Amino acid sequence: MAASDGGRVRTDMELWSEVRRRVLVEGVSKRQIRREYGVGSETLKKMLEFSEPPGCRRRVVRPRPRLGGFVGVIDEILATDADPSTPRKQRHTARRIFERLRDEHGYAGSEVTVRRYVAEQSRVGGEVFVPLSQPSGEAQFDFGEATVEIAGVRV
Repeated sequence: MAASDGGRVRTDMELWSEVRRRVLVEGVSKRQIRREYGVGSETLKKMLEFSEPPGCRRRVVRPRPRLGGFVGVIDEILATDADPSTPRKQRHTARRIFERLRDEHGYAGSEVTVRRYVAEQSRVGGEVFVPLSQPSGEAQFDFGEATVEIAGVRV
């Protein structure tokens, strides 16, 4: 959702931050914000509750009737692959896990179902980013040392 701001296009995050600032800092009424930005009451409630857009979330976990009995086997294979002593070339791909389930355990479902489950499991524990934001006039930085050459002089 990008909104136009006098020729400039505002991103979702900019809009989110602007609405939060106007309501929480400047004290603009929620009714006025809803009118000016054209957002609903539920959206505004989310904007004020979360510091950044929460993204898409499923309310109900979708059932996996065909995969259900094989989840333990897949988790075991993934746990074995996660062991640092397992060489990278010997780790399982989603296709190889599907083939093992089909050949060794009689799995009758589709490869796509296995791929989705494996992808979902590999997303857990991924890289995490913490957004940094400071009030106007304040800054946050790390100290460090570096040698650079400026105008031919080593500094």
